Amino acid sequence: MSLHFWISQEFDMINSTRRHWMQTCGMGFGGLALANLLGNTASAEESGGAMQTHFPGRAKHIIHVFLNGGVSQVDTFDPKPELTRLAGKMLPFENLQTERKTGVALPSPFKFEKHGQSGIEISEIFPHLSKCVDEMTVIRSMYAELPSHEMSLMLMNTGDQRLVRPSLGSWLTWGMGSINENLPAFIALCPGGMPVGGAGNWRSAFLPGAYQGTRVDTSNPDPTRLIDFLQNKRVSSSEQSIQFEFLQQLNAQHLTERPGEAIIESRIKSFELAFRMQTEASDAFDISQEPEHIQKLYGDGPQNRQLLMARRLIERGVRFVQTWHGDMQPWDSHSNIREEHRKRANECDAGLAALIIDLKQRGLLDETLILCTGEFGRTPSVEMGQDGSGASQGRDHNHWGYSLWMAGGGIKKGIVYGATDDFGFKAVENPVSAHDLHATILHLMGYDHERMTYRYAGRDFRLTDVKGEVIQPIIES
Repeated sequence: MSLHFWISQEFDMINSTRRHWMQTCGMGFGGLALANLLGNTASAEESGGAMQTHFPGRAKHIIHVFLNGGVSQVDTFDPKPELTRLAGKMLPFENLQTERKTGVALPSPFKFEKHGQSGIEISEIFPHLSKCVDEMTVIRSMYAELPSHEMSLMLMNTGDQRLVRPSLGSWLTWGMGSINENLPAFIALCPGGMPVGGAGNWRSAFLPGAYQGTRVDTSNPDPTRLIDFLQNKRVSSSEQSIQFEFLQQLNAQHLTERPGEAIIESRIKSFELAFRMQTEASDAFDISQEPEHIQKLYGDGPQNRQLLMARRLIERGVRFVQTWHGDMQPWDSHSNIREEHRKRANECDAGLAALIIDLKQRGLLDETLILCTGEFGRTPSVEMGQDGSGASQGRDHNHWGYSLWMAGGGIKKGIVYGATDDFGFKAVENPVSAHDLHATILHLMGYDHERMTYRYAGRDFRLTDVKGEVIQPIIES
């Protein structure tokens, strides 16, 4: 009797949950991943979907482009000519409190022009992206709660800036499950080191560990080096299979002794996934398979390459792909914003435009939501140095108001929503919080944010806590 046949028969006889089956199979558990490799179809529970959608969703996938560090809204998506008029003078109101002391108005060194039929104004530092403006909704009235990188990153990614909470990607993969069992449902791409806050940005917290994001360092252009941790070149495939089965036997034995232990279940799933990824991950990350014109469309550099990887991943069924501009906070322009912001934009401009164009021509844009944001904005006034001067020509953190843009996945095309004051300091028209944004994203994926809950420690938790409203005016009817 073959192992595959035995597993199928055992599963039919037991007709129980995944946990009960793992406990019953005991020492024969290691064959599960091997059977999957031979084409065994995962059950609905194995795919991870824990909650049916509440209504038909517009989007099936999300690509979250994180320009970490604090993008200056008045130098990118929110033109403020009043800053030019007041150049070198104090704003007509006391500067709002931010992390550091700020001084006189600092006009943007960049030109803004209207683009497309919508006439939305975008900075000259995004020449490629500006051509796609008719596909985008630009929100100019975002706000955070504190001018702190880590706290604002946690707020944007998990909905809470202080307490440990699951990330947006973890909530969605817990709810919707995986389409492709050979790849993680939630992948975070980041060249170099880690962003501020590290793995906390894609953590699963009290959700099962299987829903935490899987980080891949995209700095190396060689796709085999991106996932070299999945394979041990010192052992053969057959030897690795034996090792894998032995580990799974041990894990299954531990699980029988500790029923319902989430950490052990997550470990078992992780080993399964890692084994299966060897057959598909290297292909998914290999952008050299793309036609030359597509590679040229996206451009060179790790930021552009990983945007092409993101498209390849969602094509293969990955639910949530988060791309980070780089380690720490690359957009954190406390000085010389003219050179620093132009440099950062040049690293991703072509890829951002290509992502929209490529998804659209493949018929994937309508089902893929693109979200491009940072954790907060920057002040319209110059940051003061320790000597009391504004010689830095940079901007401080600004949580009072900033911009982001979205495209695809049921978002309206070619509109601007909300506004900051005349100087770009504070959101004053239709202010949007991270909770509002999260509620809107869940809505686009088919979930009512007030009903998507997880029971933990005696209470029901949700991504938006007790806040958040869907931003209906930006959703296509």
